[in-house]
Amino acid sequence: MQSELNQISFNTIEFLRPRLQKYPKLHNFTISLHRIYCNLTGFLHVLPDFYIIGAAKCGTSSLYDYLMQHPGIQPTFTKEPRFFDKYYERGFNWYKVNFPLKFHKILVTKFTKKNFLSCDATPRYLDHPHAPQRIKKLTPNSKLIVLLRNPINRAYSNYNMRFNTGAEDLTFEKAIEREKKLGKTEFEKMLKDENYYSRDYYHYSYIDRSIYVNKLKRWMEVFPKEQFLILQSEKFFDDPSKVYNQVLKFLNLPKWDLENYEQFKKQKHIPPKIEKNTLNSLNEIFQLHNRELFNLLGKKYEWREL
Repeated sequence: MQSELNQISFNTIEFLRPRLQKYPKLHNFTISLHRIYCNLTGFLHVLPDFYIIGAAKCGTSSLYDYLMQHPGIQPTFTKEPRFFDKYYERGFNWYKVNFPLKFHKILVTKFTKKNFLSCDATPRYLDHPHAPQRIKKLTPNSKLIVLLRNPINRAYSNYNMRFNTGAEDLTFEKAIEREKKLGKTEFEKMLKDENYYSRDYYHYSYIDRSIYVNKLKRWMEVFPKEQFLILQSEKFFDDPSKVYNQVLKFLNLPKWDLENYEQFKKQKHIPPKIEKNTLNSLNEIFQLHNRELFNLLGKKYEWREL
């Protein structure tokens, strides 16, 4: 029931937003009203118990979709609040209203004796240099789930998604060249200025967002390793039931099997193979980073190529 209400609310907002934007004064007035509502009611809501922090194009949407079907996990207003990367200046109360009411949790846990967990699944968090400290400040004991896919496949999947939607008009090779000039600079700007948000970094950093070890080291400087569950995406795609129940165990939830493990938002278009020279170049780029990653994790992934 809560999931259906959330969807109705979300659809209503998506319908009204572009129409209200045509009337700036009215739009600003509705924003002010919503902020007032958040400040008055934020304390009534729970905070997330766990986060799916990334990586993008690694199966995070499918995992979130499966987890929302578990009776011990409550749906949130939106899968990706993007609070700790893009909307942090809106304040904690704005963030809290994305989650269920504390009264609802009391009813479920006290009277039905069921589990009651909530989740924020924003894969951009893994990449943001200030997200770990921000999450630690608000929910220091939260659990963190990470999915990691073959970095070349992740980068190309990310590119292919944007190209198919018209958001990217360069070839993969030219997009990589653009990233060499743009990506590092934009990330450094975010690193130096906590209030700076780089849209271009998230849209065009196909390669850097696949260098997982740098991101995980930053997170593990803030959170102890036992609060992480790091999963290989390929194993999740091959045997979703097994990995799904591995996640449930990590969250201290009872085993649960779904009738269907359909992959969420699976790309229907099959992209052409990456040019051999590009593939060789990317293998060289990721070889050292992957070795460092495997040393950090204490295990090696047998990543298959496209």
